[in-house]
Amino acid sequence: MRDKILVIEDEAKIRKVITTYLSGAGYDVRAEVTGDAGLAQAQQWSPDLIVLDLNLPNIDGMQIAAQLSAESDVYIIMLTARGEESDRIAGLTLGADDYITKPFSPRELVARVQARLRRRGSEQSNLLTFNQLTIDPQRYTVAANEQPIDLTLTEFKLLYELAQHAGFVLSRSQLLERVWDEEPDRKGRVVDVFVNQLRRKLEQATGDPLIETVRGVGYRFADDKVLGGN
Repeated sequence: MRDKILVIEDEAKIRKVITTYLSGAGYDVRAEVTGDAGLAQAQQWSPDLIVLDLNLPNIDGMQIAAQLSAESDVYIIMLTARGEESDRIAGLTLGADDYITKPFSPRELVARVQARLRRRGSEQSNLLTFNQLTIDPQRYTVAANEQPIDLTLTEFKLLYELAQHAGFVLSRSQLLERVWDEEPDRKGRVVDVFVNQLRRKLEQATGDPLIETVRGVGYRFADDKVLGGN
């Protein structure tokens, strides 16, 4: 079965280029023009990945990302013509997993889509179990004391990567390469945004600051803070 990709983009030329390249790469692609139609299609069709424009008629991309991330673990790549870092961070905070700034290379977009779906399909199925925390990479679920924690797909992948190396420090560059499949050139700030979001959710669920910042180096999953580790 082919992976399903939904493109939500109101600019006809860009929409056509994206759908042509993704279809040519072998994906099952559907496209919508407006925000409300895109949201409805996403909820009904359950795509594996969404390419989402930030500025859309009716409902903007940030609203869509926020709602879908609350309902599912679909991977969202946001397209934006805005260059300001604050806009990109806002999109990531509301539920997008990655972003591409217009103008962009359609080949780069296809490569990012392939990397995301390939990585998702090859996740190991072994549970990671700590005294409070259970991480299931097959179902993409996390529970603290058997109570589920709501994470986006990228937050889950980040947690899984850190937890696999519990007690060891991972640099921003390592996390970019392993979680985002990116070269460590311009997206270190993305790591910080997601770590802060993830840390907050874990602390709310467990009462412990499970992710430590090692200043000047990176981040560490503090297994000693999980009542004894794995």
